[in-house]
Amino acid sequence: MSVTILGIESSCDDTSSAVIRDGVLLSNVIAGQAVHEAYGGVVPELASRAHQQNIVPVVSEAIKRAGIDKSEIDAIAFTRGPGLMGSLLVGTSFAKGLASALNIPMVDVNHLQAHVLAHFIQQPDAEFNPPKFPFLCLLVSGGNSQIIKVTSYNQMEVIGQTIDDAAGEAFDKCAKVMGLPYPGGPVIDRLAREGNPKAFVLNKPHIPGLDYSFSGLKTSFLYLLRDKLKEDAQFIEKNKCDLCASLQSTIVAILMDKLYKAVKQTGIKEVAVAGGVSANSAVRAAFEQYAQKYGWTIHLPRLSFTTDNAAMVAITGYYKYKDNDFCDISKAPFARVEL
Repeated sequence: MSVTILGIESSCDDTSSAVIRDGVLLSNVIAGQAVHEAYGGVVPELASRAHQQNIVPVVSEAIKRAGIDKSEIDAIAFTRGPGLMGSLLVGTSFAKGLASALNIPMVDVNHLQAHVLAHFIQQPDAEFNPPKFPFLCLLVSGGNSQIIKVTSYNQMEVIGQTIDDAAGEAFDKCAKVMGLPYPGGPVIDRLAREGNPKAFVLNKPHIPGLDYSFSGLKTSFLYLLRDKLKEDAQFIEKNKCDLCASLQSTIVAILMDKLYKAVKQTGIKEVAVAGGVSANSAVRAAFEQYAQKYGWTIHLPRLSFTTDNAAMVAITGYYKYKDNDFCDISKAPFARVEL
């Protein structure tokens, strides 16, 4: 008997809904929120209001594109956390209402776990080559930088994580002080391709074990700009590409150094990357280089599955559904939690 899951994602500023049947993606609809660009970052109150406006048409469109009737849905998977509480409340409340109306079970999904399992989304007429268990996953986004040991769909262990800022956060904050548009990560990636990554030397953290830190790097970048601007008010404009290239190469080097140590410690050479920063061209190039040099088997997600999307929520819900791991309607969303 086939299993059809409706996924709902509303953890930050993207409202998304997807339909997956037996692990195969039938639709994935995403509504972004351009309102935050003027503020250089996501404004929680504005995000939750936009979710309220978007969620009904987004879910309706996902069902329509999937070519199914709502009566065919077996369960609703929704992001319960972590994320912005107001945004999560919109998605959670809608999922509860729809599940009650259809008299079907709910599956609560950890947003971070969903990023990892995005590698298991199947698409019609597309090659399907998911990671083999066990594997390591570098999860890098605006709010998280973690190295995760994945033993099965429902068994994951964080073996390294940031103790302060995340990699994506460092990208966005440094982009903001340079006057670049939000979100800053993709802009830095584009400008870095035209710059010299060795133009400026930035401080790298010395954190023991497999944990990350990007706060010191961000601070050294800010001090560099401050000192240079004292001499030349046009310094940023003149050196924008080199600054972006130097910043990006340093962040990628920090990420890969700890990941390399994790591979050495665990002996696991099946390695994946997930999260918004996994769309970064330098991160992807580094994975290719390490695979060639050290014999890793790497897994890079499709660009459409790197950012927040309901397809990853639905596939996580699919595997939890198969384990009869359902959520009681009394469950509330949570803003922060470890994987």
